[in-house]
Amino acid sequence: MLKTLRRGLLVVLAMLPLFAQAEQTAQQVVQQTVDSLLSDLKTNKANYKANPQAFYDTLNRILGPVVDSEGIAKGVMTVKYSRGATPEQIKRFEETFKGSLFQFYGNALLEYDNQTIRVLPSTGKQDPERTAVNMEVVGTNGAVYPVQYTMISQGGNWRLRNVIINGINIGKLFRDQFADSMQKNGNDLEKTIAGWGQVVARAQESAKGQKPEGGAQ
Repeated sequence: MLKTLRRGLLVVLAMLPLFAQAEQTAQQVVQQTVDSLLSDLKTNKANYKANPQAFYDTLNRILGPVVDSEGIAKGVMTVKYSRGATPEQIKRFEETFKGSLFQFYGNALLEYDNQTIRVLPSTGKQDPERTAVNMEVVGTNGAVYPVQYTMISQGGNWRLRNVIINGINIGKLFRDQFADSMQKNGNDLEKTIAGWGQVVARAQESAKGQKPEGGAQ
């Protein structure tokens, strides 16, 4: 599973500056943000490789305000655990989750090497409150890796809620990891929150070195 996830990590290129206006479609927002990130990455990649923290900070600045991190964090915790958490604990997990996720994805994005990325047109009638945006990443060997973004409208702006990469539901993946960590920590929420960064780091280390064909990592 981690190898497949690693293979599809580049598709998070759509998790960019989703500066959506009410009149924009979700597809237009994703296309605009893909173009914005690729431009920034092309200009600053050498600096980012030398100083990855600068890239993490850039991702946080660009993505932080426009990703529904609170909704994602609560979804990862699930009602089973979030209903017993204090607002402070939920907020702390949200920040921990967001930071570790940006590092995980940021490291993969630094490996981007001009793969073809296509935002697909929408099909059928779109829900004005919640919709899916489909993309494809084409590796240098011609292999196609599909991605689907769940986008929700909040205050007239489209925000990212979930990602499915090559059939792997990222939200579910992290929900399972959170539940596993809670079990290992004896349902101690404080320990699970404190150790979440290490959980993601271990997943990242497990994925390293598993080079997919054609360079799309």
